[in-house]
Amino acid sequence: TFQGQKKTFHPEEISSMVLIKMKEIAELYLGKTVKDAVITVPAYFNDSQRQATKDAGTIAGLNVMRIINEPTAAAIAYGLDKKGSTEKNVLIFDLGGGTFDVSILTIEDGIFEVKATAGDTHLGGEDFDNLLVEHCVRDFMRINNGKNLATNKRALRRLRTHCERAKRVLSSSTQATIE
Repeated sequence: TFQGQKKTFHPEEISSMVLIKMKEIAELYLGKTVKDAVITVPAYFNDSQRQATKDAGTIAGLNVMRIINEPTAAAIAYGLDKKGSTEKNVLIFDLGGGTFDVSILTIEDGIFEVKATAGDTHLGGEDFDNLLVEHCVRDFMRINNGKNLATNKRALRRLRTHCERAKRVLSSSTQATIE
């Protein structure tokens, strides 16, 4: 149901709605109209998925200048395109909330070429959260004579929040405490 009506959408229409919202946010932040866009897609997207993404940008009222691979965008963001003219092989990994992607790029004279890409669409930060929670529940049971924390929804929710926080701390530290 969308705006009170039952409606079927094509993927490009849903993507265009997200792009419209992003365009609005960018315009508010920049204080000017956004017309042109470079849109990133996962490196494993095929030509038809790339075209669908470009179409979504057009539906959103954007002039899509280029569609680039997410690992290429990450390399550009880190300035790897500006670091000399010698050929470099770069490994880029993207561990998201629910996916894990790895790409190998060759960069020479500012030209990026994706040599290989692989990933797991069912591995990400949520998996780490779940494993941390399971570990803490087992540890709690061991310390508290078999008392199962998992039967208390509120305690489990609080534990999950603390585990997520610890995971974020571990992104930049070597240790974290879960209380």
